[in-house]
Amino acid sequence: MKNNFKYYLLIISFWFCSCSMNKHQQGGKEALDPKPNIVFILVDDAGWGDFSCYGQEKFSTPNIDQLAKSGMKFNSHYAGSTVCAPSRSTLMTGLHTGHSPIRGNKEVKPEGQVPIPAGIASLPKMMQSKGYTTGMFGKWGLGYPGSEGAPNNQGFDEFYGYNCQRLAHTYYPLYLRHNGEKVMLEGNEEGGQKEYTHHLIHDQALNFIDDNKDKPFFLYLPYTIPHAEVVAPEDSIFQHYKEVYPKGKPYVNKRNHNPNLTHEQRFMMGTYADQEFPRAAFATMMHHLDNSVGEIMDKLKEHGLDENTIIFFSSDNGPHAAGGADPKFFNSNGPFRGIKRDLYEGGIRVPMIVSWPNVIKKNTETDHPSAFWDVFPTLAGIVNADIDQKANIDGISFLPTLLGEDKKQEKHDYFYWEFHERGGSRAVRIGDWKVVQNKLKQPSKSKVEVYHLPSDPGEENDVAAEHPEIVKQGVDLFKSARVPNSTFRFPTDNI
Repeated sequence: MKNNFKYYLLIISFWFCSCSMNKHQQGGKEALDPKPNIVFILVDDAGWGDFSCYGQEKFSTPNIDQLAKSGMKFNSHYAGSTVCAPSRSTLMTGLHTGHSPIRGNKEVKPEGQVPIPAGIASLPKMMQSKGYTTGMFGKWGLGYPGSEGAPNNQGFDEFYGYNCQRLAHTYYPLYLRHNGEKVMLEGNEEGGQKEYTHHLIHDQALNFIDDNKDKPFFLYLPYTIPHAEVVAPEDSIFQHYKEVYPKGKPYVNKRNHNPNLTHEQRFMMGTYADQEFPRAAFATMMHHLDNSVGEIMDKLKEHGLDENTIIFFSSDNGPHAAGGADPKFFNSNGPFRGIKRDLYEGGIRVPMIVSWPNVIKKNTETDHPSAFWDVFPTLAGIVNADIDQKANIDGISFLPTLLGEDKKQEKHDYFYWEFHERGGSRAVRIGDWKVVQNKLKQPSKSKVEVYHLPSDPGEENDVAAEHPEIVKQGVDLFKSARVPNSTFRFPTDNI
């Protein structure tokens, strides 16, 4: 593990002394008084270009833009994977997908996904150990209800939302879960669309802040927006965007017109709804997301918590093209190649914003390369937590970057990703170089590609032939950076 907590604590002490904030001794170490609240907002399938502060021009995200202006915007931050479950696993465990127990979206029927193990070091358990009340509101996907990987068994005091990411395919489900128990949504029965879950989940998150305003809390907000299905309430915002954009190609799902399937069956199958105006619906969803971020900020201010709360904002992978979504029209992947399920930059390079009043300098940017697995040690440094050496996490804290101590920021030797759909893919970033290999299950068609990111951020020019030394480094890391996993296997694994 590559952390120097004594250094981080000295930096924290310096900053908080300069801000006239109190500190006290705990177990011989400096600790913050009062402890900062931490809010981590994770949106679902939003691309680099889906926010106006990152270049979106067809609609605006003023509240998210304001969050960026109040803190630091990352220009080289990476998701844990290019799909939901493995990406979230790296965030929760500090392990990249070569070591994380969850490396793909593997189902456990009838509801849920393969669970992360009971004994694994997890971010919410660490926060609990430092006296934080922990709440999660949104989509989980790391363990079916009642399993060792379920949210309440992984360190969350309160959970409300979707346990199963397949059931999160709809914004009008038959039920959500509160601490594992079903909460039936009668307004959505028999195809009704009266209880839009983004709003239900968001309201519960606001209640969590109200209920815990007098004690330190860790609030994890994995909103489902703008994941498919592409559906939004038929409000004035939707009507506005219908007038603004060309209609685009309507989305029709054949399951919705199969008389042999009941509404409940379609729900359990994760069926996307039809959408006549997908472009307008997508922009409306982003509007509701931005409003929600603004309401979180307002709620913190209402309780006088805004000056002592750190807000993180990111997305779990690149933009999707499902359910009628049109990432090309919105330029959702910005200047990058690829979307969700690609290991090119467009599939894994994501927005990251961190706001920490009086500590992070306002309206700043960083080019420091970082990834989801770095969040765990960063928060450990902030809350003064020791990480069990047995966890052997891959993350490196980017706290020095947040504090403006760029020269003291430790950097990764490499970043690693693996992906088990579409024939298998893997990628590494080594400094300025990116090495990608697709079609692992078809060796005769699988080749190693090399891109120089500073001169070719769109990964348009494969220069593998000109740089055999980079090819060799990449291939060596493909082997050494991972431990084979019996559930998520590559063709060359000998298990």
